[in-house]
Amino acid sequence: MKVYPKLILEALEKVRYPGTGKDIVALGMVNDDIRIDGNSVSFSISFDKQNDPFIKSVIKAAEAAIITYVDKDIDIKGRITAVARPKVQPVAAEILPGVKHIIAVASGKGGVGKSTIAANLAVAFAVKGYSVGLLDADIYGPSQPKMFCMEDVRPLSVNVDGRDLIEPVENYGVKLLSIGFFIEKESAVLWRGPMAGNAFKQLTEETDWGELDFLLIDLPPGTSDIHLTMAQTLKLAGAIIVTTPQAVALADARKGYSMFVNDKINVPVLGLVENMAWFTPAELPENKYYIFGKDGGKFLAEQLGVPLLGQIPIVESIRESGDSGMPVALEPDSVTGAAFHFLAQRIAERLA
Repeated sequence: MKVYPKLILEALEKVRYPGTGKDIVALGMVNDDIRIDGNSVSFSISFDKQNDPFIKSVIKAAEAAIITYVDKDIDIKGRITAVARPKVQPVAAEILPGVKHIIAVASGKGGVGKSTIAANLAVAFAVKGYSVGLLDADIYGPSQPKMFCMEDVRPLSVNVDGRDLIEPVENYGVKLLSIGFFIEKESAVLWRGPMAGNAFKQLTEETDWGELDFLLIDLPPGTSDIHLTMAQTLKLAGAIIVTTPQAVALADARKGYSMFVNDKINVPVLGLVENMAWFTPAELPENKYYIFGKDGGKFLAEQLGVPLLGQIPIVESIRESGDSGMPVALEPDSVTGAAFHFLAQRIAERLA
């Protein structure tokens, strides 16, 4: 008698899984690995648990059904394997579905101007006509409220589809949210890692960000629970690493890059930004003084195989604008403003 997989399945439809009243074929327990070699037949049956109490009885019933309904001479004894059914993880609802591109702005160490880059980049995108949000996730040292001249502002709550959400404040066309809006300016944030991670999740998941082309996340320097929480909860388009040219900063920037490309994070690095690339005095706009070293970020980008997205000089107007809450990117025709608009254009091209 010629044996076909269909005959095997028809026989196995006679085998009921105890307590359900349904056969093992209907329950999807018979795997698509039936092998027929002459008179020998083998296949596997999936069980939800490795220690299922009915494994032996179900396999014995399957052997009997094949011998009874297909052919009494079939070699089936000991050829049915029990395997654990793969657990199907529930698919979580996508967080921030209205945001096209979520970009992390990170640095290996503090003091390299990461927040200045994030603020001006957000403003540059807004000036170009994009819808932009900026999340100040530097829980321990939030600085974006000052950079946007909004230190005394307090966000309001808004009801969206029955949920009470935080409504970001807005200035210069940028939707902004920071832990700095919820604490006193002079107060230090004394939180352990899990508390900071929970605060980050609230600022993302419980905020009405709406429809955005870009959401920039100004991360704390170094690596922390917030970085892991971000990678685990948000679908990132990529990360930008900010560094300065000197060797100490470059070593930490390399660690920041390594963190994002780690298997546990696995976020593409869009490129490096070299901040404080040179000093140019206002009275000598053509002069460049490489006080922190020359092209360190450029060389590191080449070594890592990522683009150098831009080189931002040290100019007094950048510091003044940050302190006054008027980012230089508001003036795209200025030398410093043009540098940030070039950076925004490079990033938009990378994502396109």
